[in-house]
Formats: sequence, structure tokens, C-alpha cells
Amino acid sequence: MAELTTIARPYAQAVFRLAREQQTLDAWSDMLGLMAVVASDPDMQRLLDNPRLTEQQLADVFLEICGDRINDEGRNLIKVLAENRRLTALPEMFRLFQEHKSAAEGAIKAELITAFPATEAHKATVLEALKQRFGREVELECRTDESLVGGAIIRAGDTVIDGSVRGKLSRLASALSH
Repeated sequence: MAELTTIARPYAQAVFRLAREQQTLDAWSDMLGLMAVVASDPDMQRLLDNPRLTEQQLADVFLEICGDRINDEGRNLIKVLAENRRLTALPEMFRLFQEHKSAAEGAIKAELITAFPATEAHKATVLEALKQRFGREVELECRTDESLVGGAIIRAGDTVIDGSVRGKLSRLASALSH
């Protein structure tokens, strides 16, 4: 994963700079998202790993699948990536691009971990509270962890709010042992 990140980073940064200059962040996000989905497909991965296919053949197949959902600059990116056998880095490029985009838009990523699936109302309440606390947009990702027993843990940037039963029991055990 670290190697793929190292490969993808300069491409993601270059695309981000271009998209920001042209004020086309959303369009590039959509195109890179599509490219990442195509590159992640197991059948496509087998093609990309096939040494018998030329770089031009790989680019042609990729462009055919993406069709008119990508612009000329997106097509050029695919050709450059194919020439360098880097099409497999597209999912990581998309992830890195999204990080740059979120940072530029002033958004912060937050994670809500609950013992049971959170309702839409709970998610909305947590999202609004985090927006107020941080004074900026928040992208909330949710997951469940049954080991929490109950309650929730919220991670946003360097902030961790542990309101889980497991966390409370740990703090109680620590207090009792001193």
C-alpha cells in the first residue's frame, strides 16, 4: 500500500493542482472516481497485469470503457498512466485527490464508531455537533464495532471522543486500580 501511495501521490497532486487552477474539482473528482472503479474491477486488473498487452492497448480498452464520461484531459491522464504502467494506481490516486479536495474545501473527516448501526437521525445530530465544534464542513464515515458494548467513539482529526461503554469501563477499572 505504501508503494502504491508513493506512485499515486505525484499524479494526484498534479491533477489536483490542474483541477484547482481550472476550478473543476468536482468534475475531476467524478472522472477519477469513475477511473478508480474501472481500475478496481477484477477483470480489468487481470488485463492491466497482462504483460502481452501493449500500453496503447491498455489505454484503448480503458478509454472505451470510460467513454464520454471523461474529458480530453482525463483521456490524456489515462494515456500517460498506461504508458507508465500505472493504471493500477488510479484507486489510490482518487483517494489522495479526495483528501486534497476536502482539505481545500475546508472539510474535516470524522469517523463515528457505534456498537450498533447508527440511525440517520443520530448521524445527522453528530454531524451537526461536529460542524459546530470545528467550525467547518465535516465528512462523516460510520461503522460498527460490537466490542464497544454501547455508546460511541468519534474521531475527527486529532480529537477522539470516547463515549463507549467499553471506554467507561476501562476508565473505571483504571481509577479503581490506583
